[in-house]
Amino acid sequence: MTTDPRQTPSRRAAPAFARLHRAGEPLLLPNAWDHAPARALAGQDFPAIGTTSLGVAAAAGLPDGAAATREETLRLAVALGSGPFLLSVDAEDGFSDDPDEVAQFARDLYAAGAVGINFEDGLGPAARHAAKIEAVKQAAPGLFVNARTDTHWLGDGHGTLARLATYRQAGADGVFVPGLTDLRAIEALLRHLDVPLNVLYSPGGPPVPHLADAGVHRISLGSLLYRRALGAALETMADLRAGRTPTGATPSYDAVAAFAGR
Repeated sequence: MTTDPRQTPSRRAAPAFARLHRAGEPLLLPNAWDHAPARALAGQDFPAIGTTSLGVAAAAGLPDGAAATREETLRLAVALGSGPFLLSVDAEDGFSDDPDEVAQFARDLYAAGAVGINFEDGLGPAARHAAKIEAVKQAAPGLFVNARTDTHWLGDGHGTLARLATYRQAGADGVFVPGLTDLRAIEALLRHLDVPLNVLYSPGGPPVPHLADAGVHRISLGSLLYRRALGAALETMADLRAGRTPTGATPSYDAVAAFAGR
């Protein structure tokens, strides 16, 4: 893809996406894994939709977090980038350790219509992740870079502030700390930040209103909707096998078919 990202609709939409990150009134970001759920969520008045790397990988029969879904992720961004919503793409670690390759991927996402990119450090070297962030901001300055650190997701939280400071200095527009669910710890972290804080919603953690009161700017759902959809499919089959009538919301055939419209 060779389109100049400076000439795409993303350039106009990106500031609107940044403005959705508000303390006290955070962006509740649902994450889709293909075209239909993204369109369905947009129909429920969610102004922005993210993608989920686990959902994209599992739907394609590929491993998550192994840099195996670069093409699938870009293909989904192309399919969703012209939709009636603002699109942020979960890009694992950028699918490469080479900052130039990550920058080219970000440039392609921006050209496709994405306004945000989320990519993670996996507790690898902070300097390497910072180099990717810097390269992305140079390649697609308008793309909202949400820099994720896995200090709480994969570790005990040690080094969070130092990593976030490094990523902020590299040009990150927001920071993401999945696995952080303690409200006091969230409030303490916010006192050290001058960019929006994104947290991952956890069914066992604080409810959305409490996270909003704590001052977070963005609440992502990650793979939750995909996993819930799989759970609903399994529950439906268990009901049918047991002779029960399935319950729960079931969109009509025509409603789902309409999601293919542009």
